[in-house]
Amino acid sequence: MSSNDSPLLRADHVSRIYDDGQVQALSDVSLTIHQGEYVAIVGPSGSGKSTLLNVLGGLDEPTSGHVLFKEQTIRDAAALDRLRSTEIGYVFQSFYLLPTLTAVENVQLPMFETGLNARQREDKANELLETVGMTHRADHLPTKLSVGERQRVAIARSLANDPIAILADEPTGNLDSKTGVEILALFDQLHEQGKTLVVITHDHSVAARAQRTIEVKDGQLIRDTLLTEVSE
Repeated sequence: MSSNDSPLLRADHVSRIYDDGQVQALSDVSLTIHQGEYVAIVGPSGSGKSTLLNVLGGLDEPTSGHVLFKEQTIRDAAALDRLRSTEIGYVFQSFYLLPTLTAVENVQLPMFETGLNARQREDKANELLETVGMTHRADHLPTKLSVGERQRVAIARSLANDPIAILADEPTGNLDSKTGVEILALFDQLHEQGKTLVVITHDHSVAARAQRTIEVKDGQLIRDTLLTEVSE
């Protein structure tokens, strides 16, 4: 699905400084991501790309500048919590599945912020596991799942509250090449369904699947390239 003209995420002169001013992870970054886009953020290790993703997704706060979601600056904690629980889904390289919960229970975790009852949560979690091809592993603990299966469960969890955007930090970084291709095919499907995707990667083959690449170096945006023409 092509992007439209509606700004979804916007960084306005964002900087992020750590360690009492000693480390500048981002320096005066401005960019706009539109609803329906598939964007890859690339750059070497330590370039600031993960910090940029975390700031865009509300997991970290800029030291200066503003991040806007649907053209509204997110300021108060309640609005930020709602953004993180209902509007944006997160996929991490290390999965962050709770080891004492089964796959279907892990997928349900974000749903506790909603009004769904226990049966509704379980039914929806099972539907999401079916979407990522994991129905047969629903009752397994993460330790009993392969690395690729854990990432599929993490993707299902990111979709728990039907977010408008998925932010993924090196989603294929811990996967073998075959499993990585399968995960990227799932991302393609999510994009076709209208999700906005923002993916951090150092792998050029991963970035090539996106519509647009944003290159970050030394905390600055140095290149913004549209890879495919947006069609109606």
